Parts: sequence; structure tokens; C-alpha cells
Amino acid sequence: MRITVASTLCLFLLGLPSARAASAISHDDLSGDATSLAQLEQRAEHAEAREQAFLYTELLQVYTAMAGKQVAAGELEQASTTLKHIQHCADMIHGGIAKNSKKLKDAEMIMHMAAYHLGQYMHTVSVEDVPAAESTLKQLNKVHDELLAQVFAH
Repeated sequence: MRITVASTLCLFLLGLPSARAASAISHDDLSGDATSLAQLEQRAEHAEAREQAFLYTELLQVYTAMAGKQVAAGELEQASTTLKHIQHCADMIHGGIAKNSKKLKDAEMIMHMAAYHLGQYMHTVSVEDVPAAESTLKQLNKVHDELLAQVFAH
């Protein structure tokens, strides 16, 4: 796998969370702090049904940034594991989308950016990891479409 300085810089810039999607917990802090990440996972697992979709979307965004950093660093096994976490979060979002969900628009925007970033990371993954990344991206796009439909239903 060949990673150029330009692609590494691009991955870094794409991995930065948007100001609109920033929450009380810094996503940059979470990507390097397993304790904070575990706390966010627990918050998402034990949250009210109304809040779960948004919290899992935030968690998915953190995992997407982590995957990008791992791919850029050549840590392909860790990136593969992180893709599985992304898929789990997407499953939880898909199962938790309800008409009375809080922060649907914010969740939709975060999901849109996470899918975009994952699509960008796919250009740098090894040939062996492309099917897993494509499958994850397809899943994220499906959940994004469902979130968008819910946003417009309100």
C-alpha cells in the first residue's frame, strides 16, 4: 500500500470533525483515549431510545476518524477492527431510528460526513480491505438515507 504525503494530509483534514457536529466530548480526544470512547459507548447503550440514534452517530463519527488515522498509519488490522465497530454503530442507528428521535438533523449531518470520510479512506486501503470498506460504506449510506427520510418526514 502506498500512502503519499498529499493523501495523508487529505486524510488528516477530512478526519477533523465539523464545528456543527461537535459535542461536549471532543472527538479528537476520543480517538486516542480508550476510556472516553468506552464512556461514550456506555452512554449510547444506556441512553433513552430517543437519544440513542444521535449518540451512536457520534460514536460512528469517532470510529470513522480512527479508521482514517489507522489507514494513514498503515495499521490495517486495527482499521479492519474499527470498520466492524462502525458497522455495529450503523446497525444500532438503523434499529433506533424512530419518529420521535432527538437531534435527527444533527445525526443525519454527522452520518453524511462519516460516509463521505469513509469513502475518501477507501482510496488508500489495501486491496484486501476494499470489500469490507465497501460493505461498510454501503451500510452507512443506507442508514444515512433512512435518517434523511426521517428528517423530511418531520
